[in-house]
Amino acid sequence: MTKLLAILAATFFAASSFAASHAGAPMAGASAATATTKAEVKAEGKADEKAAKATAAAEKKKAKADAKAAKKAADAKKKADKAAAAATATSTKVGAEASKDKAVANANAKEVKAVGAANAKEVKAEAKVDAKADAKK
Repeated sequence: MTKLLAILAATFFAASSFAASHAGAPMAGASAATATTKAEVKAEGKADEKAAKATAAAEKKKAKADAKAAKKAADAKKKADKAAAAATATSTKVGAEASKDKAVANANAKEVKAVGAANAKEVKAEAKVDAKADAKK
C-alpha cells in the first residue's frame, strides 16, 4: 500500500511539475508574436505617413504649377487684349489688322506654350507620386 501511495504521489508531483514548466511557454511565444505585430503596425504607420507627405508635396507642386500656368495665360491674354486695343487705335486699317493679327497670334502662342508647360509639370508631378507609391509597395 505504501508503494502504491508513493507511486501515486510521484505521478502527481511529475504531472504538476510538467504543467508548471510548460504553462509559461505559450505566453512567451504569444508575447514575441505581439511584439512583432506591433513593430509591423508601427512600420506600416510610418510608411503610410511618408506616402501621405509625398502625396501632399506632389499635390502642392501641381497646384503651384497650375497657378503659374494660369497666371501666364492671363498675362498673355492681357497682352493680347492690349495689343488688340493698340492695333485698333492705329490710323491705317490694314496696318492695324496686321498688328492685331500678329499680337493675337503671339498671345495665342504664348498661351499654348504656358498651358503645355503646366501640363508637362502636372504629368511630371503625377509620375513622381506614382513612383513613390510603387516604391512603397
